[in-house]
Formats: sequence, structure tokens, C-alpha cells
Amino acid sequence: MIKVEGLYKNLGGQPILEDISFDIPSGELIAILGLSGAGKTVLLKHLIGLFRPDKGRVVIDGVNIDALSEAKLLKVRCNMGYLFQEGALYDFMDVFDNVAFPLREHTPLKSSQVAARVREVLKLVDLEGVEAKFPSQLSGGMKKRVGLARAIVLGAKVLLCDEPTSGLDPIRSNDISDLIAHVSRQIGSTTVITSHDINNSFRIANRLFIIDECRMAAIGTPQQLKASQNPFVRQFLQAGMTGSGEVYGE
Repeated sequence: MIKVEGLYKNLGGQPILEDISFDIPSGELIAILGLSGAGKTVLLKHLIGLFRPDKGRVVIDGVNIDALSEAKLLKVRCNMGYLFQEGALYDFMDVFDNVAFPLREHTPLKSSQVAARVREVLKLVDLEGVEAKFPSQLSGGMKKRVGLARAIVLGAKVLLCDEPTSGLDPIRSNDISDLIAHVSRQIGSTTVITSHDINNSFRIANRLFIIDECRMAAIGTPQQLKASQNPFVRQFLQAGMTGSGEVYGE
């Protein structure tokens, strides 16, 4: 369970998030949408404790993570996975070592156990047989898959994905979106995605959060948001779904 209560955040003297509150039950897949600069990534970074609220709190499985020391926060993060927008792979490591890195840093597993776990998660993201390749030898979509494998290798109870379809063509955007949804179900994670990709977000998310001018403009299922009478929500969805074959309001 993720619970955010009255979260406020200023950066550089500018308000980024104001009075953000929501609950995410365990196992739900949520997409956070909004215009560029709306604060989506800032909100995501609060959920893993990279940012701390100016006011309000973030509670993960009953623990107020804003009150934790860095040492205790690190233990909480071991149950969380973060997929960075560009994958954030280590260029000097091959795929195997990139995925194995969290296991070597945070577990006492033997080399054979690490190898078995790496193969397991690479199979889960449809990347068998690429362990010896380096990031420079991978396509954009493959880098995202390796990043996803690394994010879940510790058995993430919470999976956070920052713009996972960024930089991908429509076909690969669909593929990575479907893969995230599949992996989330397989490992039983609570998953939060930030995205500009309205069509894929509506396809895979249980609920969607839309941020406008630092505040939460709407929370609901795809069907509820398509029926919204909020002017910003209507304009945002109409613009994002142009050419998608969707009929707004159905």
C-alpha cells in the first residue's frame, strides 16, 4: 500500500507539487499523467525517498519513509525497483553485471545463485542470451528491458517507472508497456508509471492520476476519466488520443 498525504514540494523557490493526496492499494498499476514540467517525476522520486516533502508525508506499507534515516530508507528501497527514463545502465558493464549489481550489493547470494536469478529475470523480460552484450550493443527497447530486469531483480514489491516509453517508436512503446503490465502481474508488485503516453497508459493502468498546475486534477479508471467534465482533463485527453482510434467519452 502506498499512501501520500498533503504533499507539498518547492524547488528553486517554485511550487512543483501542492496538496497531493492519494492511496494505491497493493498490486494496483497506476499511471501518472500530465504536461511536461507538471511534477510527475518529482512525485515519483518522493515515492522512493529521493526527495522529501516540504509538507505532508509518504507512507509505504505503513512506514512513513520521510521520517527514516538514510540507512533505514535503504532497507525500504531494497523492496522497491526504479526504472529510469533512459535505462541508466552502466556502460562499462555487460548486461549480466548490470542486472547482477543489486544482488551483489544487497544480498549474500553465492555466485551461482546470482547467475540463476539474473537468468530468471532476463527470461521474464524476454531477453535470454544477451548477458555478454554491453549497453552500446543494445537497441533502445532492449536497454529498457535490461533496466526493468535490474529494477525487479531483488523482488520489488513496489515498481516505479519513469517515462518507460520515452524515445521508443509506437510498436516498441506498446511492447514495453505490455511487458511492464505482465511483469507487474507476475511478481505481484504495486506499480506506478509516469508517462506522456496517454494511449498506452489507458490500455494498461487500473487507474490514472492527472496532474495540472501542481495539483491533482483527476483520479479514476480509464472509463471514469473519459467521462470527466473537467475542462483540462477533457482537453488533455482529446489532444493525447488524437489519431488513436479512441472516441472521447465512450
